[in-house]
Amino acid sequence: MAWYDEAIFYHIYPLGMTGAPKENDYGEPVHRLNILLPWISHIKEIGSNAIYIGPLFESVGHGYETTDYKKLDSRLGTNEDLTNFVTECHKAGIRVILDGVFNHTGRDFFAFKDIRENRQNSQYKDWYCNVNFSGNNYFNDGFSYENWGGYDLLAKLNQRNPAVRDYICDVIRFWVKEFDIDGLRLDAADVMDFDYMKALRNVANEVKPDFWLMGEVIHGNYSRWANDGTLHSVTNYMLHKALYSAHNDHNYFEVAHTIKYVGDMVGNNLSLYTFVDNHDVERIYTKLNNKAHFVPVHIMLYTLPGIPSIYYGSEFGIEGRKERGSDDSLRPALNFEDFKDAINTNPCTKLISTLGKIRQNTPALLYGDYKELELHTTHFAYERTHNNKSVIITVNNSDNEVNFNLSCGNQTEYIGLLTGNKANVNNGRILVKVPANYGEIWIPTEVIDKTFTPLKAIETEKTIESIKIEKPVNIEQLENIVVTEQTAKEKEQETKKADIKIDLNKPYEEMTIEELQETILEKMRKNGPVTDYMLGTVRENVYHDSLLNWVRSFN
Repeated sequence: MAWYDEAIFYHIYPLGMTGAPKENDYGEPVHRLNILLPWISHIKEIGSNAIYIGPLFESVGHGYETTDYKKLDSRLGTNEDLTNFVTECHKAGIRVILDGVFNHTGRDFFAFKDIRENRQNSQYKDWYCNVNFSGNNYFNDGFSYENWGGYDLLAKLNQRNPAVRDYICDVIRFWVKEFDIDGLRLDAADVMDFDYMKALRNVANEVKPDFWLMGEVIHGNYSRWANDGTLHSVTNYMLHKALYSAHNDHNYFEVAHTIKYVGDMVGNNLSLYTFVDNHDVERIYTKLNNKAHFVPVHIMLYTLPGIPSIYYGSEFGIEGRKERGSDDSLRPALNFEDFKDAINTNPCTKLISTLGKIRQNTPALLYGDYKELELHTTHFAYERTHNNKSVIITVNNSDNEVNFNLSCGNQTEYIGLLTGNKANVNNGRILVKVPANYGEIWIPTEVIDKTFTPLKAIETEKTIESIKIEKPVNIEQLENIVVTEQTAKEKEQETKKADIKIDLNKPYEEMTIEELQETILEKMRKNGPVTDYMLGTVRENVYHDSLLNWVRSFN
């Protein structure tokens, strides 16, 4: 098995965590990356053995407008700082993967600057998509080009240009040689050219044994991106949504359906990257209506199939909300001194640490087959089985204690790894109780690690909500989001979309955004009912390339 099959990730957005300025003046390096060195011991202590960190390289602002792929962002320090950080992680037994932003560059990237200076005579004019010297752009350069996400600040690379592919492949080789990294997370992989990704996979196979490629994919059939020829894994956004909304709606059927749907999609040989929050979405503690659900949500994160990831700071139960289109409050600066004792004083941190140790020491949670045992809207039981040894997981999102009567095979006694409670087996079944808004991981006593000490602390709603951060972790005070009703104009536009007629003989490439959306919905309907959530994910996606890849994923 590869290292990533047993990974528990800790996700760091470094420009935010270190408190770097929002804009880069390209001045003398400031060694802020070294601020993260004390966190390595904390990351190991909470049971994580891998770090996903990025973006890291020279950029204009948030990090995704790359200026120089081979230079650490001046706001973070020097290349030597990054080499040292990876070395210290490796000494602690922690793997490191970086953010690979290979769809687009910033306008200060050498190739784009050459186009601005030399225009039609630039040798790099074919490095970007649809450069047109008869057009113009937001910055009034006197030429237009294809951007990413509607932002001219992000110039879209021509991934079908062999020179671009060779350059990016050399960047990966450089990162491995210079920093000794263990893998990459590919930004916006769902709009990447597939031949481009295959070239990256070939480099991954070349540079280092078990070098891991994981892609950011939000919509579509995950197996199109994660397979033997392209990426090892992708982000499981479907499960991300199901985990928090199933608790807010008291509906575990959503989680069960998502597990089956994704399992049928990717099979048993792929482990997807699972998470409950990240640098692009609101913090899990903010999203949960009942803060006590922090416990069952994370029990499921650590015990369902997949490779779990914790976003920095969420192990403390901190909040983070999108504000006026800004992600700043999702990416706060944290002071290590404020949290160094959290594993002993913060119930959220203690829970995450315990779950990390349980997962590391329980092969069934790493490699086990998944089976649903009992399913209700408010409580849910499933098991993971490896080498004929089964671990049973029970979760409860209600405000009342629930009883489970579950089939458990030939074992004689189980112990709850969070509470230390024991359950005897009677005629192949166990009867267990789970407190309100809680969960438990039941393991046969004969296979438990004798050195493991159960958490023995029921984290009730009262204790979870009592968490106080000594110092504010967000630079600006959070404000409530005001949700406005759909305007009459928006309703009219929605009605028009519903009336769009689909020409099945029309090539996908020639379809408008609205036509692609309707085609995707039509294909979804053939597979079963289209929920409000599914409808929303289609309507919210207004990027032609992403929709194009999504609709092709049904074929």
